[in-house]
Amino acid sequence: MTALAPHIAAFLHERLPVEQGASEHTRDSYSYAFRLLFTFAGEKLKMSPSSLQLEHLDAPLILNFLENLESARRNKAASRNVRLAAIKSFMRFVEYRIPSSIEQVRRILAIPAKKTDLPLVGYLSVDEMKAVLETPDPTTRRGIRDRAMLLLGFTTGVRVSELVGLRLESVSLQSPASIFVRGKGRRERNLLLCRESAQALRAWLATRGQVSVPELFLNARDKQMTRSGFEYILRKHTNAAAKHCPSLGKKRVSPHSLRHTCAIVTLKATRDIRKVALWLGHSSIQSTEIYTRTDPSEKLEAIEALTPPMLRRGRFRPPDKLLEMLKSP
Repeated sequence: MTALAPHIAAFLHERLPVEQGASEHTRDSYSYAFRLLFTFAGEKLKMSPSSLQLEHLDAPLILNFLENLESARRNKAASRNVRLAAIKSFMRFVEYRIPSSIEQVRRILAIPAKKTDLPLVGYLSVDEMKAVLETPDPTTRRGIRDRAMLLLGFTTGVRVSELVGLRLESVSLQSPASIFVRGKGRRERNLLLCRESAQALRAWLATRGQVSVPELFLNARDKQMTRSGFEYILRKHTNAAAKHCPSLGKKRVSPHSLRHTCAIVTLKATRDIRKVALWLGHSSIQSTEIYTRTDPSEKLEAIEALTPPMLRRGRFRPPDKLLEMLKSP
């Protein structure tokens, strides 16, 4: 039997950060997946997670765990696939450290990812976005911070992790104002700021104060803003804006909705999906194609381009009297 703990520790603390250079977000996601797996395995095998052996993680147990995610935890197929990806990554690591486990590893690597639906992305209309942006009180410190965060999320389309991780040194308010973002996959990009976003940032920096935390946005305790903290801020202002804009009450607004809204607005303005991909920091233009399915104006242009301007009118003439009789019974 092979103790599991030393190998999972080496995977999380050496393989991911040192050898692969994985981001903190990736390491947190993998760590959470293993917490779920080991908790499930411990309950199923009637033993503590720290006593688990590598041989306990066989293909049937992994399949039961994935089924439990969807049945008991109500996870969707996409979440199930994320947990499976973490497990497979660890098993590839184990394959080279423990050659004798190759058969066990191969069976787990053969577990297929489940196909997922590709729904249309949810985004806000210009009026809805304006209603949310006008909700924060610009006369208070928190209101100034909230407006700056919401404006930055909407006008730049940054991910929530990029937004809360933005540092003071990454902001340049000299003309033209811009922010430096290191995003997913360690891809770096400079994003220019519109006048409203630059003004909102200047107002926040004037009231932020001298705080030792290097991050730009702070919570109520003057510590780094967290993902959940920004989700709370967005939900609070969305609920307040829904009183004046009823259509917001019918939508599920998340931080990623701001990114989707930015993408749709940019696509409508530029008519160039490549520019949207560069602005959002996508590694492939295929990731950006979801917005062409969402924007109806793109489909309308295609229809107008393909439909002939005039069609010759005609009437069906049956070649036989019997068919003529059957045409209108």
